[in-house]
Amino acid sequence: VKSVSKKKRISKAERLKLLQEEEERRLREEEEARLKSEKEEIQRRETLRLEKEKWKNLEAKNIKRRKEELAELAVLENCYPEAEKLRQENRLLSRWKHYTQCDGTPDPSVPHELNTFISLWEEETNETFEDVIQKSKLVLSLIEKLKLTLLETPPYDLQDKTVQYYQESIKKLQDLLHLKFNVATEILLRQASTLAELDSGNMEKIIEDENVTLYVWANLKKNPRCRNIKFSKTEIGFEIPKLLATSDIALRLFHTYYDHLTPLGHGPRPLKVLQLTSSIAGIIQDHIKEIIGESVNKEDQEEPRSERGSVATCKEEVKAEEEGDGEIKKHSIAEESEAMKFDLEKELLWKTVSTAQMLRIENACEKPEFFEANEVDLLQFTALGGVYYLDVLELPPQCKPVNGWMIVEILTGGLQKYKYPPDTTEDPDAESVFPPIEVTLKVHENVIFFEAPMVARWDSKGKHWRTDGISHVLYNSEDKLITFNLDTFGPVTLIQDTHINMPYQSWELRPLDVNEVLLTVITVFTEIQIRIKVNLCMLTSIKLKNQEYPSALKGKWMAPVPFIIALKEVGLNIFPSEHSHFYVVVNNKLPLVEWKAYRQMALLSSAFACSWSKWNVSCDSSKVIFQVKEHLNQENDVDYHSGALLMFSGNRAQRLKISEYSETFSEALEDETEFHSTLYHMVKDFASEEALGKILSANCQFTDSVCQMLLSTRLLSYS
Repeated sequence: VKSVSKKKRISKAERLKLLQEEEERRLREEEEARLKSEKEEIQRRETLRLEKEKWKNLEAKNIKRRKEELAELAVLENCYPEAEKLRQENRLLSRWKHYTQCDGTPDPSVPHELNTFISLWEEETNETFEDVIQKSKLVLSLIEKLKLTLLETPPYDLQDKTVQYYQESIKKLQDLLHLKFNVATEILLRQASTLAELDSGNMEKIIEDENVTLYVWANLKKNPRCRNIKFSKTEIGFEIPKLLATSDIALRLFHTYYDHLTPLGHGPRPLKVLQLTSSIAGIIQDHIKEIIGESVNKEDQEEPRSERGSVATCKEEVKAEEEGDGEIKKHSIAEESEAMKFDLEKELLWKTVSTAQMLRIENACEKPEFFEANEVDLLQFTALGGVYYLDVLELPPQCKPVNGWMIVEILTGGLQKYKYPPDTTEDPDAESVFPPIEVTLKVHENVIFFEAPMVARWDSKGKHWRTDGISHVLYNSEDKLITFNLDTFGPVTLIQDTHINMPYQSWELRPLDVNEVLLTVITVFTEIQIRIKVNLCMLTSIKLKNQEYPSALKGKWMAPVPFIIALKEVGLNIFPSEHSHFYVVVNNKLPLVEWKAYRQMALLSSAFACSWSKWNVSCDSSKVIFQVKEHLNQENDVDYHSGALLMFSGNRAQRLKISEYSETFSEALEDETEFHSTLYHMVKDFASEEALGKILSANCQFTDSVCQMLLSTRLLSYS
């Protein structure tokens, strides 16, 4: 053992040699690593230099042709003021057609016609419920016209006094319509005894129409055991306490499919639009005067020079020539001023249309904080399915037959409400004496609730919806029935989160045919498909849990604004407001960038399919990213693998090197591609002649309609 250990022992000289060899190897490796690092650094710097040089050349090339590209874009974007001019002409034509029809229907925009209609209807008495229902169709159409005028007319075309008149007229018509329904209810209840059922001895009546449904029950027998009131062949009704079951009362459930209680959402116009509106006419007039003035002054200054060089004997001939020249000059000045006026009006229309579009995607700077406790925030929630007027009424005196006549006592106060519970009570246990009323309602068949709806009651003093005084809410989604306890009678409505379908999971804009596209928006709960054709929109498909959902809106062509209103009213709200960013976590983009992107995407929509990209959230707020693919056939699916991923900053468009399926994000430019100032010129690099021809020949109203839908859905910020 000792001999083996002696052999393994290393001498001091050998140890030093090994250390020296190890040190030399380490130094050699460090030198190799240093040289390799220096080489890589040189290569990196060279690559960076080449990239910078390439980038600089591309930027220089882009700047050089920028003016030309923007001029071409301006020609293409003339479709937006052209579409607005057509809308203005259509509005005037519509008013003229109404005037020439002479059918007795008032024009709600003409004050004396509307006031005459209201006055004449106020004088009509003893109208039955059916009569009022028939008249209500005209009244509702007038209200709808006024609302659409407020929404469709650009802000710069509406004066404050006009907006105020429209809003006041809407309120007058709404109040008068509800008053007429109350009077008709009183007339119906006077006949309760003659309409009583044989089995119960009480009166029950159901009147249904496309806009309203009336359920009324009169307590004629006052049976204390008759407390569960269910209207025939329905689950709709009340569970009332013994106090009401033994009282001379009537119960009314009046369901209006419209909402005339929620305040109108048309607020004050932004200051910059007001300033722009008020200055348009003045600018045109001042500018034309200035042009004419300068031209005339210039000619006046030139006249003495020609006169100085003239001979005295030729004064009359020169004067005659000058008079002739003056007439020609005046004529040319007039023609020039007309041409300048036309160009200036066109430019101002372009600016005002652009401003109106920008206002649709601007975010409010501050969140309003004016809500009371239990008040419904109407910026966060939306009332759906109309209003349910739940009333307990004092039964009016009944008709009595006397000698072949029907005699009835008419109360001067009209229809009287039975106060339940009373305002003041000395009973310490008032809740047991005046318990809440159990109510069961049917949800409107056309309204979609993606979650159990909330119930809100109307506060007539504060003029807002409240959620207190309502308890034990139970929603049956299959039968679309909702049951709850209500402390006091009054109007109630069902509310849903306005932003329940935001943010969107994905979207696609795909061309179908000439001047026709399909917009698909996929949310957490649903998939919505909207067809846009020329200046009309149509709901094509709604899917809930991958199942097609039947909707009354399917197959109905409407103009963009009425279409958006209709979708909101049935609960399909995919249209953010200026306050939506306070309630939804969104990928906010700069309004100017977003606006430019939507306008240019609409220009491409006749030949190119655009789609959501996951990288849009990876870039900053000054850029947007989406997929683009030329699509000239009518196939349902678009293969974006062979498409392009575009990044746009409002002033620069570029094709990215990464794809939708890359693992990491990079803004690197695709090989052998260049920068462009517009999306149109970007796709022009790889577009076919047929695709470019479709873009150039697209209908201006079609492009404008697509742009309106993109501005309304704000796909790039809310996906």
